[in-house]
Amino acid sequence: MVGLSVIYVYIKMSCSHAKVNSCLFFSVFNRKTGEPPLINGWIPYLGKALIFRKDAYKFLLDQQKKFGDIFTVHIAGRYITFIMDPFQYVYVIRNSKQLEFHEFANKMASKTFDYPALSKGKFPELKENLHRIYQYLQGKPLDIISDHMMKNLQDIFEWKCSQATDWETEKMYKFCCSVMFEASFVTLYGRVPAADGHKVISEIRDKFIKFDASFPYLAANIPIELLGATKKVRKELIHHFLLQNMTKWLGGSKVVQARQDIFEKYELLGDYDKAAHHFAFLWASVGNTIPATFWAMYYLLRHPEALAAVRDEIDHLLQSTGQKRGPTYNIHLTREQLDNLVYLESALNESLRMCSSSMNIRISQEDFVLKLEGNQEVVLRKGDWIALYPQILHMDPEVYEDPKEYKFDRYIENGKKKTTFYKAGRKLKYFLMPFGSGISMCPGRFLAMNEMKMFLFILLSHFDVELAENKAVRLDNSRMGLGILLPDVDIAFRYKLRSLRN
Repeated sequence: MVGLSVIYVYIKMSCSHAKVNSCLFFSVFNRKTGEPPLINGWIPYLGKALIFRKDAYKFLLDQQKKFGDIFTVHIAGRYITFIMDPFQYVYVIRNSKQLEFHEFANKMASKTFDYPALSKGKFPELKENLHRIYQYLQGKPLDIISDHMMKNLQDIFEWKCSQATDWETEKMYKFCCSVMFEASFVTLYGRVPAADGHKVISEIRDKFIKFDASFPYLAANIPIELLGATKKVRKELIHHFLLQNMTKWLGGSKVVQARQDIFEKYELLGDYDKAAHHFAFLWASVGNTIPATFWAMYYLLRHPEALAAVRDEIDHLLQSTGQKRGPTYNIHLTREQLDNLVYLESALNESLRMCSSSMNIRISQEDFVLKLEGNQEVVLRKGDWIALYPQILHMDPEVYEDPKEYKFDRYIENGKKKTTFYKAGRKLKYFLMPFGSGISMCPGRFLAMNEMKMFLFILLSHFDVELAENKAVRLDNSRMGLGILLPDVDIAFRYKLRSLRN
C-alpha cells in the first residue's frame, strides 16, 4: 500500500538534498502590496498539503470564511492562489497569455507517463501538432468515432451479457471498468486479432488499474521509485504500445493513426517514447470516464424515479425511430438524438456535479497584476500558481438548492435543457465545470459524454438492473483536484435481459 509514509520519506529526501534556506518553510513569505493573504504551514516543505489532501473542499471553505474569496496557500513547496468567487473565473480564464497551463501539464504528463518533455528545441511544433489532432474528436469525425464506440459497446454487452436470462450479479465498478475500458481500447486502438483478444485486453486493463492507483502520487511529484511495483507496471504497459504490437491491432481510429504519423516525423523520439505517448492518451481517454460512468449508473439505480424517467425516454426514442432493443439488434444513434435525451443528459450532468473534483491550474508567466471584477487586483509573481476549484461552485447552495442531494432533473426546465443558474441574483457564466475551463478544458469531453450516454442507453434498453446491496457508497477523496473521484467501496448489482414485451 502507498500511504503518507511515502510522502514523509520523500519530504525527508527533498529537504536533505535541497539547498533551500530553512526559513522558507517556517516564516511567512514577505508579502508585497496587493498580494493575497498567505496561509503557510509549520511542516517543512509540506505546508498545508496534508490537511488539503485529507479534505480540500472543507479546507478551502474554512479559509474562505477567514480570508475572503482570494488567498494563497503553501502546498508541498508551491504557493497556490485560489480564486473562490465564480464571477471572477472569467478574468482568470481570459488571461491565457500571462496565465499559462500547457507547460505545466506537459511537464507533469512527461514525468508521469515517462516520455521526454515536449521542448521546442528537440521537438519543434510537436505540442501544437498533437493539439491539432483533437479535431478528430469534434464535428463529423466525432460522429464516426462515436458510431464505432456504439458498435463496440453493443458487441461487448452481447458477449458479456447475452446469457443473462436470469439474474446475474456483479460488482458495479468492476463491471463499468471492464466494459468501458475494452470498448474504449478497441475503438481507439483496434481489435486484438488473437483468439484470446478479450483476455489480452483484460490483462492490459488489470495493469492499468494498478498504475492508476498510484496516479495521485505521481501527479503530486512523488518519485516513482517510492511507489512499489508502479515503475515496473508502467514499463509493461508502455511496451504494449510499441509499434510492433500496435501494427497487429485491427481497425484503429483516425485520431490514433494521426498521432502515429506525427510521431514518425520526429527522429529524436524513440520507440519507447512513442509508446509512452500512446499509453498517456489511453489514460486520458478512460482514467476519468470509467469512474464517471460508475457514478452515473450508481445514482440512477439508487433513485427509482430517475431510472424510470431515463428508461422511458430511451424506450420512446427507440419506438419513434423504429428500432428494436435487445442484444441481437444493432442500435444506431445520431449525435442529435443523443443530445435530445434531456433526462439522460441531466442525470449524467448531476452525477458529474457531485463526483467531479478538478482543480483548474494556471501558472503566472511573469510578474503580473490580475485585474478582477469590482476594481480588485491581485499581484502575482512569476511562477505563482492560480487555481479555480469548481467543486466549491458545484456544491454551493446559492447555486444548487440542496447540493448534497441527487436530483436527476436539475438540468431540465420546461422539458428542455436548463442552462441558466444564478448566485446572489446574478446569472453565472460558469455553473458546471467537470471538464476544466478555457485552455485547460478536456478536448475529449464530447466523446466522453457520448460514451457514457451510450453505455447507459444500452444498459437500460437491454436489461433490468437493480442494486443487490443496501449500502452507501461514498467519494474517495484521495484524488481531490485531479478529476473524477473514485468510490470508496464497490457495490454489487444484478441484471437480466428485459422482456421484449416490456
